[in-house]
Amino acid sequence: MTLRYIALLIAGLSVFTCKTWAVVDVSMEDWVDVSLKGQAEIPCIYTLKEPAKMIVWFTKLPGRDQSRRRIYYYDGQKTVIEEGSEYVGRIKVTHSHEPQNARGSAILIIDNVQLSDQREYICTVYNVSTDSGEGRTRLQIFNSPSLPVIEGMHTGISVTVEEPSKVAQCKVDDGYPRPNITWYKGRFPLQQSEEVKTMELVTTKPNGLFTVHSDLYIKVEKTDEDALFYCEVKYFVPGGVRMTETKKINITVHYPTTEVTLSVNPHDRLIKEGDTVKIRCVGNGKPPPIFSFTHNGDELSSDEEMLLLDNVSRSNSGTYVCQSFDLDTGTSFEDSINITVHYLDHIVVTPEETVLDQGDDLTLTCNALSSLPTQTAWYKHDMQLVERHVLELNNASYDTAGMYMCKVTVPSLPDLQELKSVQVSVRGKPKLTVEMAADPVNKADRSVNLTCHAEGYPSPTITWTLSDQWTGQPVPVPEVESQKTDTGVLSMISVRATSKLTVNCSAANEFGTVNVSHKIEASARVKTTTTQATSTKGTRLTTPPKQPHTGSGSGVIIAVMIICLLLIAILGSMLYFLYKKGKLPCGRSGKQDFTKEKASKDDIVMEMKSGKSEEAVLLQGINGDRKSPTE
Repeated sequence: MTLRYIALLIAGLSVFTCKTWAVVDVSMEDWVDVSLKGQAEIPCIYTLKEPAKMIVWFTKLPGRDQSRRRIYYYDGQKTVIEEGSEYVGRIKVTHSHEPQNARGSAILIIDNVQLSDQREYICTVYNVSTDSGEGRTRLQIFNSPSLPVIEGMHTGISVTVEEPSKVAQCKVDDGYPRPNITWYKGRFPLQQSEEVKTMELVTTKPNGLFTVHSDLYIKVEKTDEDALFYCEVKYFVPGGVRMTETKKINITVHYPTTEVTLSVNPHDRLIKEGDTVKIRCVGNGKPPPIFSFTHNGDELSSDEEMLLLDNVSRSNSGTYVCQSFDLDTGTSFEDSINITVHYLDHIVVTPEETVLDQGDDLTLTCNALSSLPTQTAWYKHDMQLVERHVLELNNASYDTAGMYMCKVTVPSLPDLQELKSVQVSVRGKPKLTVEMAADPVNKADRSVNLTCHAEGYPSPTITWTLSDQWTGQPVPVPEVESQKTDTGVLSMISVRATSKLTVNCSAANEFGTVNVSHKIEASARVKTTTTQATSTKGTRLTTPPKQPHTGSGSGVIIAVMIICLLLIAILGSMLYFLYKKGKLPCGRSGKQDFTKEKASKDDIVMEMKSGKSEEAVLLQGINGDRKSPTE
């Protein structure tokens, strides 16, 4: 504004210099720009030798009414703002005068500018001789609009429509003066033509601001579905023009189908029976047309553009055709595809089950029908025997018997494979194999596991018997577990022997009977040792702890041993009694002889223990010879 005032002063000075005849000269700008609700400053520069006697500001309304309305008066002493005008409380005037330059100024300041303030302002200056001069300035109001909004059509636009169709609309609010809208496609502005039309609607709101609507109509092409549309808004601001843009949008373009394509999933591998197959039909039109499917000429029901085949079989092989129908144009297109469902039939083994005599020969064949080349192999006990469909077995024996398995695979489609087993039996008298092992579960009980495997055909019957080795009496047989094997029968028992046992396994069929016996030692042997000990306080006989009763044979042995111990105790008591009475001399030399003499075969060996001494001596029989204990 300072530069503007300087320019006005220079202009006034030049006028004053050039037009010496003018008594009062007033200079003002043609217009002043200001934003809505801002502050406007309208300068009035005058040239006058003496101070102005009076300065008056008028306004002139736009339109036909050209009358003036005074809003401000100044007579050098007092200032008057017209009461009742819309400027009360919003305007003020600043004055200045430079006598040396014969220049002065009166600046009208308007606060909180409204749209109604856009009008012409007249400054009139009077001198003392009542000569006057005046100038005029138009006040221009500006308001920046809100950001523009663009919206595309929610429905698709068909390329078959001959006239331009509405594709989008753009709206901008609260601008002043009226904003201008320009449409763009990509980087290029759209110009009015036969294919491009725009319709604009301008609305003035009650507050005086403008709302502008602009609709874009074009004759769409298929390539327009990839184009970006937007609108550019230009609006005025104090001292210039500004521009803003909307976001870029795509439009939905509809065009007819001219081609359909069939595809199969899975597409990267062969199809086998049991697979799930998806056949998809895709057209190049938009929206997609109506599709129908046929298989070898028969119509199929489908879900829109996809045909789902679950758990396919070889009957699903053949030609599939997809046909499209466009409702808008009535055109139809189709595409076809051939599908092969590969298969591998169940294996046929000849003969299925075979019973051979020992020394016989056998030929087994294995075949399976397939749509692809196959590979055949024979196995026994998970070990491959041959890699061909024929298996030859010569000079049959029990080793020949068992379960044979044929495996047929398709190398080009590994998921296709079949297995078939065949039992080969060999007639003959049973062949027995017995195994014995400690029970790993019952180690504390020292149990023994016995396994009896009988091979032969017909399948042998296994019988177990247990007997005591001392008495020959039978012992109850524990629970038997049996199971069939490829070549016969397997039978198992678990034995906890408290005495020596004889275990017999017997296998029998129509060709004979075979027996195998096994001896088992007792799991807890009974060992009895009797000794005699002497003590100064007396003699005490001790016997081993009594063993638990384990059977009739062991009971007899324990009873005999107890009787012997009682007899030894009685004999010891008698000898001690004779020794005390002196009936039995025992000098030093006698003691030496006593200890050196040998014991006879009929001597009884006893262990005697005293509470204070652990010394042991040998006592001879009453009528026996004296012998050295070391003999």
